[in-house]
Amino acid sequence: MFIRCTTTRTKETGETYKTFRLVESERIDGKVKQHTLLNLGRYFDVPKSQWKSLSSRIDQLLTAQTDWLTIDLEETLETLPQCYATQIITSRSTVLDDTVQFETVDIGNIELVRPRRVGVEQIALHAVKQLTLDDKLKSLGFNQHQLAASLSTIIGRMASPASELATHSWLQTSSGLGELIDYDFEGMGLDRLYQVSDQLWKHREAIETHLYQQERDLFSFSETITLYDLTNTFFEGEAKTNPKAKRGRSKEKRSDCPLVTLGLVLDGSGFPRKSQIFPGNASEPQTLQIMLEGLEGRTGSTVILDAGIASEENIQYLIEHGYKYIVVSRKRKRDFDEEKATLIKDIPGQSVKVQKVIVEGTGEVELYCHSQLREKKEQAMQDSFSEKYETALNNLHAGLSKKGTTKNYAKVLERLGRIKEKYARAAQHYEVTVVPDDEGGKAISISWKRVEKANSQATHPGVYCLRTNLTDWNEETLWRTYTMLTDLESVFRSLKSELGLRPIYHRKEERVNGHIFITLIAYHLVQTLRYQLKAEHINDSWQTIRRAMENQERITVILRREDGKTIHLRKATNAEPRQSVIYKALEISAQPGGVKKTLI
Repeated sequence: MFIRCTTTRTKETGETYKTFRLVESERIDGKVKQHTLLNLGRYFDVPKSQWKSLSSRIDQLLTAQTDWLTIDLEETLETLPQCYATQIITSRSTVLDDTVQFETVDIGNIELVRPRRVGVEQIALHAVKQLTLDDKLKSLGFNQHQLAASLSTIIGRMASPASELATHSWLQTSSGLGELIDYDFEGMGLDRLYQVSDQLWKHREAIETHLYQQERDLFSFSETITLYDLTNTFFEGEAKTNPKAKRGRSKEKRSDCPLVTLGLVLDGSGFPRKSQIFPGNASEPQTLQIMLEGLEGRTGSTVILDAGIASEENIQYLIEHGYKYIVVSRKRKRDFDEEKATLIKDIPGQSVKVQKVIVEGTGEVELYCHSQLREKKEQAMQDSFSEKYETALNNLHAGLSKKGTTKNYAKVLERLGRIKEKYARAAQHYEVTVVPDDEGGKAISISWKRVEKANSQATHPGVYCLRTNLTDWNEETLWRTYTMLTDLESVFRSLKSELGLRPIYHRKEERVNGHIFITLIAYHLVQTLRYQLKAEHINDSWQTIRRAMENQERITVILRREDGKTIHLRKATNAEPRQSVIYKALEISAQPGGVKKTLI
């Protein structure tokens, strides 16, 4: 086995260039003949002094020799013979059938090499095929390399969410995705992942429409419910060149960083219908009309909105365009008459009661809801705010009797004003009195008492109000339909925590858009899988499913035969019980990639 350099001339221009091939000599019918094992291409840049060592190392890997340390091959080149040997073995492999085969081998010289994860990749590809995503990308003009890069970056976001650099390394050293789609990722450059991100974003509307249409056809759900909400995520760094990187109110308490906002429309089954990327300081109410335009929703469809978007202008827009709506009311006054309420959720410590009220003049329904879980949460928040507020008042009062502290009456009032501003949610429930001295120049004491504001969170913890024009729905149907909005909140959590949406390291606007859109495509696949698993009573989060599947690997078993030849057997490890349950529920093979045999 040796490396041969050949000078070739192009037909078009006559320009000469060199190509490199790995060649093997073989004696056939008494004559020595040479044939090419592998074309190494034009850009083979290994120093000629290392050619012999490289060839010898490849031969050792093919024939399962273990004394490779005696070969004088630079350590930096070791990945090359591994890659070349794998390509040769793959090209010669045959798929084993169910026929029983026996071989006589040396059991003292068995090797296990090239472990690659395939469990998550197998179920992700199943979702790709179900939604015909690969066919859609081909129809959009994606060639073989662009298609492979697209699938790798999307499935990488599902299996091991990370940067493009980390995904590139994952493809080459950890994942068996290349085997499952018959593509050599070891020859793919990092730039390909960045380029395909731009390409996917370019076709966003076509891809988004296709995925939702396929999901609707696959699961036969109707378009009667539309959920809409926004979230934002933060940049690492200033991202000054990105016009959408703006400072605003961070939902993750990261207002110290520039933000970008994602608006998402879902149907009642939790599948995304439309997405839009807004600046980080986008006004929530002003985004609704942009998102609903072009959806072509059925007349009478129900839109569910949180309070941040449910402005009077938006509600009027919904009415004018024939939508029904269920929204969280912005009114601060809390009313709830427990005697007139209906119990709709009867679980100890988690009960929910609702009171339906018809608004005179408009005919709109107000649904006052009381949740025990929400009451506990709000009461704990109130107690925490009140404790901090009273501590601040105590410190201000104690300072009046200490040397070196502010006692000027006007200054004390100013400090009190800042404390009230800082703890506004608690301060509204207190009456505070600052007592001046006889001259009125100095404060001598501060006193306070708690007086809870009527019809507020303090007097009605756990109460919230819904507005709707669905006058013919009963209380339970209204409340349970509204709670679908929590599904959208769980989608945002999945995007951020399970699929690597946050933080954003990119700076260019198109790269940020691509990063977010790839995460959304990954979510389409995740939701497709989870929807089917839920039908089989498997209600796990994607993180739990991923953890269960990620330790299934494909491994090559190398066996030395009695006649000196070497068997390379490539197969996946047997599915563990939990993996088998998931494979069975999805009705797919528990042996990703099948079994392949190569005889060297």
